[in-house]
Amino acid sequence: MDIVAADIGGTHARFALAEVENGKVVSLGPDTTLKTAEHASFETAWEAFADHAGRKLPPRAGIAIAGPVDGEVLRFTNNPWVIRPAALPKQLGLEHLTLVNDFGAVAHAAAQLGPENYEHICGPEKPFPTKGIISIIGPGTGLGVAQVLRLDGEHYHAIETEGGHIDYAPLDGIEDGILRRLRERYRRVSIERVVSGPGLANIHEALAKIEGRAIQVGDDKALWTAALEGSDSLAVAALERFCLSFGSVAGDVALAQGGVGVVIAGGIGLRLAEHLPKSGFKQRFVAKGRFEARMGKIPVKLITYPQPGLFGAAAAAARDLTRV
Repeated sequence: MDIVAADIGGTHARFALAEVENGKVVSLGPDTTLKTAEHASFETAWEAFADHAGRKLPPRAGIAIAGPVDGEVLRFTNNPWVIRPAALPKQLGLEHLTLVNDFGAVAHAAAQLGPENYEHICGPEKPFPTKGIISIIGPGTGLGVAQVLRLDGEHYHAIETEGGHIDYAPLDGIEDGILRRLRERYRRVSIERVVSGPGLANIHEALAKIEGRAIQVGDDKALWTAALEGSDSLAVAALERFCLSFGSVAGDVALAQGGVGVVIAGGIGLRLAEHLPKSGFKQRFVAKGRFEARMGKIPVKLITYPQPGLFGAAAAAARDLTRV
């Protein structure tokens, strides 16, 4: 059957038509990306997608939202829309609606996508085990963390978490200095203050203060470009420190969740596809003292599917529809 898949963030709303069957996504059609600032509400964006699709939309939908989905009123940080979940079925003409957190959607995608949609980063180069917990971590605007409990090759539970808000734990003198500088700005320093898109600027600024240097790179976009291209030595140092901290927290999450595999997701993860394997990510991922041997047995892979949020929203709805 056909459903509408949607992935709603602060800046963009993405839509696609999907075909689902027996709790799985059979296919996901081309996506349509709309700017939230150009539409008065989610309902008008939905109508714009229907116009683009050139057909009446099916009365079933899976919608991923960047934020908690268990409230009566859902709001966004960078998006003026207000969504009231109880009113959506009537507003959109839906007989079935599945709402899921954006990183919960990524967890569903990770559970259903095939091995061709992953790129090996470190650890054993083998498929994920069919049983056990797959930890999912993804830096973007913030740091998303989720997990998938695989019961066998077909059945699973996708579990949303707020693991990106655990405390930042420095592991050497430089990171002690980074934490001191961040404490001057934030009452509490969580790991997403470091491992996220804006986190690179926080690291860069702290390193500049440690060295008594002026910051030469402009906004976040320019900083990421300089770091990845290697055109500014302090930006390069900040990126390496980012990868070290990313490896540390990915290992911590896997250790805490009992993970037998790790999926890296998020827009920043894709940007680091070539850089991560050459960085100190692996070194920090396995550096867990008495558990180092265990950590070395965990495959770490990057999800390369272009729209995992859309796919995951469709996958979550597909599973719910089997229970109807």
